[in-house]
Amino acid sequence: MPSEVIVVGIGDDGAVGLMGDARTLVEQADLLVGGERQLNFFPNYIGEQRVIKGKLTALLDDLQDLPDTQSVVVLASGDPLFYGIGSLLIKRLGRERVRIIPHLSSVQLAFARCGESWQDASVISLHGRPIAGLAQRIGNAQTVALLTDADNSPARIARYLLDFDMTEYAMFVAENLGGPTERTGRYSLQAAAGVEFAPLNVVILLRNEDAPAAWPLGIEDSEFSQRKPDRGLITKKEIRVLSLAELALRPGDVLWDIGACTGSVSIEAVLHTPGLQAFAIEKNEGDLENLRENQVKFRTDFVAVHGKAPAGLEGFPDPDAVFVGGSGGELAELLQVCAKRMRPRGRIVINAATLETLTTASQTLKQLGFEVAIALVQTARSKPILNLTRFEGMNPVYIVTARHGNEGDEKSDE
Repeated sequence: MPSEVIVVGIGDDGAVGLMGDARTLVEQADLLVGGERQLNFFPNYIGEQRVIKGKLTALLDDLQDLPDTQSVVVLASGDPLFYGIGSLLIKRLGRERVRIIPHLSSVQLAFARCGESWQDASVISLHGRPIAGLAQRIGNAQTVALLTDADNSPARIARYLLDFDMTEYAMFVAENLGGPTERTGRYSLQAAAGVEFAPLNVVILLRNEDAPAAWPLGIEDSEFSQRKPDRGLITKKEIRVLSLAELALRPGDVLWDIGACTGSVSIEAVLHTPGLQAFAIEKNEGDLENLRENQVKFRTDFVAVHGKAPAGLEGFPDPDAVFVGGSGGELAELLQVCAKRMRPRGRIVINAATLETLTTASQTLKQLGFEVAIALVQTARSKPILNLTRFEGMNPVYIVTARHGNEGDEKSDE
């Protein structure tokens, strides 16, 4: 029977901080695996050592094939099941072969030093992950813990939050937790942006009481920066909400927003779909400037590029959903590209204001093998006249929704 792998969590205080029989298990192991820093905590260890560097494939292969006569201990920072190696080992070796002995996690220690409860805190890892999209992941959370790395340092995070005007947050930084050089402090974002912190740190964001309220679904059109003086080039609130419903976005989906203009569709989609990856393209530079202003105002960090689709789409990942607000007269070609790149169970939603666009969209989508549904939406908004109320009609819009005939089918490679 293959050997059991014991995963021991360890803090920056080293061997003296190990709990229970963890230290004995480490010292008596035939093979001790860990990062260079963890292994240095045991200078008198006489067994075989293996340093974890880079990809773990070779290590996992070796651990899987070890005989049952060899005792193995893997050292991991803090709690091995909290953004650690523990879950990876269990997935590869099986639960019956892996025993976890946790230490206090860095987040637990950071909140203890900060003196704040954390049962309701959001925890976000930026360790080895891009900072893009952090603004909407934070949202309006009262308390946020951030796991950092060399690139996503506290100073860089502070500058990022300032770019999105998220000044309602103060920053608590805990460095070298549990070690002899531990340091903690509270900073404004402006102050933290200019400080060089130790590489090992945890960031806690604490929101002030005067934070702005969360945006509801169906943001008023007037809240968005728009082209002037010819305002109105925006997907109207009523149409926007219905189009988002037809897009049926799921957490983690990839959305293409083609002819994004003010970015209102991407912004509302990102605000209300956790983990959504939005990619917008707009041909008018003035509209793109407004879109970027709206990104800051609504704290939504997604990719937005200048271009006339389908050119420019090659840089986007394959979509789960596509919204077409404008096509620049090349709708048929654009839909062919979208259909070819679409992931399984993908859907396309088009807002058509003219019969010609409706006809092209419907015919092309059917030729591409989609099931097509069309809704004609005619709305009116109340308007005061003296002491009375009348209704002012808005331009009718066709909402064209396309789905593959069998949403369970895999996308063709052709």
